[in-house]
Amino acid sequence: MQTIPRSLCLLRLSALGDVTHVVPLVRTLQAAWPEVAITWVIGKAEHRLLAGLPGVEFVEYAKDSGLRGMREVRRAFGGRRFDALLHLQVAARANLLSAFIPARRRIGYDRSRSKDLHGLFVRERIPDRPGIHVLDAIGSFAEPLGLKQTTVRWDLPVPDEARDWARARWPEDGTPTLLVSPCSSHVLRNWRAERYAAVADHAASRGWRIVLCGGRSELERRTADAILAAMRAPALDLVGKDTLKQLPALLERATLVMTPDSGPMHIANAVGTPVLGLHAASNPRRSGPYSDIRYCVDRYDAAARAFLGKPAEALRWGTKIEFPGVMDLIAVADAVDAFERFRADRGLA
Repeated sequence: MQTIPRSLCLLRLSALGDVTHVVPLVRTLQAAWPEVAITWVIGKAEHRLLAGLPGVEFVEYAKDSGLRGMREVRRAFGGRRFDALLHLQVAARANLLSAFIPARRRIGYDRSRSKDLHGLFVRERIPDRPGIHVLDAIGSFAEPLGLKQTTVRWDLPVPDEARDWARARWPEDGTPTLLVSPCSSHVLRNWRAERYAAVADHAASRGWRIVLCGGRSELERRTADAILAAMRAPALDLVGKDTLKQLPALLERATLVMTPDSGPMHIANAVGTPVLGLHAASNPRRSGPYSDIRYCVDRYDAAARAFLGKPAEALRWGTKIEFPGVMDLIAVADAVDAFERFRADRGLA
């Protein structure tokens, strides 16, 4: 007979795309056990994105707070001991932090996905299934609890005022919109600014509106300025102007989002916006937009052959090929072809 847990703790600190992948697991747990108390130990920026997720208590951990912050996390539990800890992150910092979380059951990744002594901090593991998407691996954490994630549902908490802000950025005049989010936090996944500009100009020549978005970092501002300087067509520059609560609403308004493997890729997918993903450093079948990779440019196999001397199928699942120049394997024509496939499929101008 299945034992219904009264309390669960999820440990996943970062990053934006990965915490987005955790939301369907939360929905699966809540659908099966509406009364279960869920606590999620999370990073500060990631909390800003997901704040307001119904039925979830968030406890922030600041990565720069070290052991002091870990002790503060434990104090925040007020002496509670959880029925189970779902240890959803294998990095060394998260592994150490997990030792400060009291739980009767400690469920972690399978051995093939473990690293940084992850196995020392868990007593149960999810099934070892190679060749699956990151989101499906996270969904596997329901299985040791006796559940199966059979549907994937996000319903990210997007406030009405965030949608109002996004609606005010450009008119609802029927013009299709290509939103370009050019930067990943992994800089070796980023494409050249002049190539983004060339694809954006192509879309503009087809009557599309071009919008740039991104965060407030120096890299994102510099990249956006370089794209704007290289473009012939006008573009709406929203880089650094939105908040993490407004970002999903902004992505939701786009017709198509062009981006490398990044947080905005997965947030766009979660709010139902198609993605023109740019993949050479990472495998789109593992970490591309979960719902639809038809419009992704996939040069992962070419990268494996060029930089590692073997085909992608010979690599360990999840291998990243983050070498200088790897994204140059993606030509402008590759992205234009993906854009035109999308246009043809949707019957757009």
